[in-house]
Amino acid sequence: MHAKPLPRLAAALAGIAATAVALAQSPIDPVLVENASVQIRRSDYERELERLPAELRAGFASNERRVSDLLRRLLIERTLAAQARAEKLPEKPEYAGRLAAETEKLIAQFKVAEVERNAGAEFDARRASYEVRARELYVADRSKYVTPEQVSASHILFETKTRSKEEAEKLAREALAKVKAGADFNKLAREVSEDRSAKANNGQLGWFTRAEMDPAFADAAFALKQSGDLAAPVLSSFGWHVIRLEGRRPQAQKPFEEVRDQLMAEQRERYVNDQREAHVAKLRNDPTIRAHPEAIEALLVRVDHDLIRRKVEELAPGAMGGPAK
Repeated sequence: MHAKPLPRLAAALAGIAATAVALAQSPIDPVLVENASVQIRRSDYERELERLPAELRAGFASNERRVSDLLRRLLIERTLAAQARAEKLPEKPEYAGRLAAETEKLIAQFKVAEVERNAGAEFDARRASYEVRARELYVADRSKYVTPEQVSASHILFETKTRSKEEAEKLAREALAKVKAGADFNKLAREVSEDRSAKANNGQLGWFTRAEMDPAFADAAFALKQSGDLAAPVLSSFGWHVIRLEGRRPQAQKPFEEVRDQLMAEQRERYVNDQREAHVAKLRNDPTIRAHPEAIEALLVRVDHDLIRRKVEELAPGAMGGPAK
């Protein structure tokens, strides 16, 4: 009477075991692309990304073409390497030395990376003390941490690419007269401005600093005092502008909390660099270093300039500036 449930129990246990095996074999490092001889896995792709500059790495995967090209290149490189190994090319004398030298360089880079990693960990372990230092740096040079003065402005542009400067200036003055007569500035900008963004933003440029704009444009915009003030038409490298001030923001001191991460990052980078340089300096100043002058001398090629001069004179008298014989 109690034997009948056993097959069901065995089946259930078998199902659990099969699920466990399937989970254990799940592709934690899946194959992305392969051919008859090699496979490129996700880990290969991620290692290759690490070789890219940080600014390129962040958005790399947003472009399908870039990812595809990288995987194709990796597949070709690995296939060529597999072919070379199959032909035992790394064992050939003319290649073995180069392989050993490149391996030494790579291993040296591993050591440098480890020194930097350890230095970063040391910095992080003492982060509290470095935050105190960050505050000291902030107080000592507060002027470095300010938001520059900003203005917000709208403009109407008449380009000088397809017309003379005089014609563009005339159009700008006509537009300014219309605004002074009561025309809606932003509506007019949408209708006649040759700034390509005007149809979307009605000529509104938003907030900007003096350094972000063409110097002539910036001088005119920052000279305006109150919202609604209009500048006389001004010529920039883009053409003639009519400018209206929308608002002003004075220069402002950034609070420490806003720049703390920047200061900490700068200190961390400096600490890591110093530790790396100190490690290399120890190697450079190692008292056990011993040069072998005779062997080094044998590497050098000594040029006998007098001999060269005599030979040239023999072949082409007067070529070296001396009297012809």
